[in-house]
Amino acid sequence: MSQMKSAFVSEAARELSQQMVVAVNSTFSFAYDVYTKVPGAAVVYKYVKDSHQNDPVRTFVELLFVIVMAWYFFNNKPKNPNEVKLSEKEIQDLCDEWEPEPLVPKLTEFQNSELENMAITAGASGTKVKLADGKERLNFTANNFIGVMNSEPIKEKAVAALRKYGVGSCGPSGFYGTLDVHMELEQSVARFLGVEAAIVYSQGFSTISSVIPAFSKRSDILVVDDACGMGILKGVELSRSTVRYYKHNDMQDLERVLKRIKDDNKKKPLTRRFIITEGVFGATGDMCNLPAIMSMKEQYQYRLILDDSLGFGSVGKTGRGTPEHYDIAPADVDIYSASMANALASSGGFCAGRSEIVEHQRLSGLAYTFSASLPAILAVSALEALKVLESDPSLAVKCQQNAEAIREVFLKSGIPQIRVLDTDLNTPVIHIRLTSRLSTREEEEQILQEVVDHCIRDGVVVSRAKYVIAQELNLPHASIKMLSGAGHTKKDSEKSAAVVKEAFRKVLKMHRSA
Repeated sequence: MSQMKSAFVSEAARELSQQMVVAVNSTFSFAYDVYTKVPGAAVVYKYVKDSHQNDPVRTFVELLFVIVMAWYFFNNKPKNPNEVKLSEKEIQDLCDEWEPEPLVPKLTEFQNSELENMAITAGASGTKVKLADGKERLNFTANNFIGVMNSEPIKEKAVAALRKYGVGSCGPSGFYGTLDVHMELEQSVARFLGVEAAIVYSQGFSTISSVIPAFSKRSDILVVDDACGMGILKGVELSRSTVRYYKHNDMQDLERVLKRIKDDNKKKPLTRRFIITEGVFGATGDMCNLPAIMSMKEQYQYRLILDDSLGFGSVGKTGRGTPEHYDIAPADVDIYSASMANALASSGGFCAGRSEIVEHQRLSGLAYTFSASLPAILAVSALEALKVLESDPSLAVKCQQNAEAIREVFLKSGIPQIRVLDTDLNTPVIHIRLTSRLSTREEEEQILQEVVDHCIRDGVVVSRAKYVIAQELNLPHASIKMLSGAGHTKKDSEKSAAVVKEAFRKVLKMHRSA
């Protein structure tokens, strides 16, 4: 009996074992069928096999990582016991009570008044401008340095270009946006400056702000004058480089910064290093000390990026900018940039230098690569203006003489409450400031605006210098800005300066008696 029982148990065990074998075989067979149908399964199997043979610990870590990831994605997140459940009414009440912050700050009374009384032009701008009241006034608010704004011959060339090329290219320069007039303009700029090559951008502001990050990247070093304008500041920000600022036009402070960087980076890898400055500073009206900067860049092995947007066409014996003013060849400046919206009375900008500097920007200059190219009408206008400057270099000298005449009027004004920067008598940007600071900037701006209004009534258009206050590195003092140009006569310049001087006298007297 016990033998029969034992035989029965053995038979049952054998059947169970056969069933398990069949189940395992069918499972592996099914798995193999799935494995063969999955794309790339053989590659994964080979990778796991090789990895396990070469480094079993790595296989274990990877398996653990897969398990943790699966747990993370499929595990339900625990509910927060402190979560507050709101009813539909409570949610609606909160929505009704919520007040969003305004998209822009609320305008002050002075700002509203300024907008309401803003001078509006009713015609083309030039040496004279017609306002909405129909009267013409002398215009000292335009960067019309060589007087070609509203030039009839240039207008004719521009109209012909408009008929030939249309309104715009509607494409970046590298994607069917390059026209023959672009190439001609680049060659003309390079020839005028005596450098190997030049590249044209479609917007003046974005030229320098694109040039800087095209050459300076993270971990590179930029040494920047702290009075540089918004275009340079945005380019520095976009570069994500290490930035060190030196005091405006203080060459001793510049050398201190360069020495400090040299001492701090003795044991660090070499990086690209640039000194960045403006030729003529828009915020102050003075000129950089280019000879000293050139000397220090050679001594400490830096490259120089010079934005000469306000110097090109207006300073130097023939209008070739700040380098010419100091008898320095533009070719000796590593990277020379300028806007064409000032002296050339067009739009866009250019960067000039060695051919490799220019060619690098055709793929790395973001504003060149991704922005639509300069419309042909503007390229032709800039090209014709450049021809005018090249054929008559005395235009730059006349601009300088008019600037000097304006400054002389203020230096001899006999009004102790105002001052004009007189460090460089031949730059076209003239700032007139109050000598004593008032309690708030808005009070200063209000007095200056009253001066502007008086000047407009007396036949001269000037403006307050305006800034994006929250974006400036060092907000310049409030001032009235006058821009000289070759289109005015010396008599017009002196007369307009006298009008501004008398407006200051009247407004300041009125405020003293108030």
